[in-house]
Amino acid sequence: MLPAINRRGAALSWNEETILENAKPSPARPRYLGLDIGSRRIGVAVSDELGLTAQPVLTLERRRIGSAISRDDLRSLARLARRFGVAGIVVGNPLHLSGEASPQAERVHAFAAELGALAGLPIHYWDERLTTREAHQLLYEAGHERQKHRKVVDQVAATLILQGFLEAGNKVPRDKGNEKAGA
Repeated sequence: MLPAINRRGAALSWNEETILENAKPSPARPRYLGLDIGSRRIGVAVSDELGLTAQPVLTLERRRIGSAISRDDLRSLARLARRFGVAGIVVGNPLHLSGEASPQAERVHAFAAELGALAGLPIHYWDERLTTREAHQLLYEAGHERQKHRKVVDQVAATLILQGFLEAGNKVPRDKGNEKAGA
């Protein structure tokens, strides 16, 4: 094998060759939309283009409160998924501290299944235990007044859910039944 050469025609040292190899653009990682689905609000986050970090996007005020699924909410989230060009949707799975599914989990799974079908994207469930509490703590430590947390706490929780998924390398399920096909 011939050694690589630089622009001056000299053979590259091992370090120069390694630096050039590492500088080659790596294939883009898929982006994901992260959701913290509540009965009144849905926190939305998205991963960056490198697939390394999650950033908050918005808090969607639900059109219908309770167990009814609003087509408007589904369409809004499907539009966001298209806008960001995501490859999948990560949904917080509301489990009890014991690990058993909560009553809210059934409603979240029904909503996520409809969203996955509408958007044509796979749904990944991620254990969301204590993320809202952690989000409140982060906001409090950042100096936000407790009374104003409502506007952003769901975005922060969605960001924590998505960040956990990204840090696990998108491969390691955090709870059983982690992935369901959307379409």
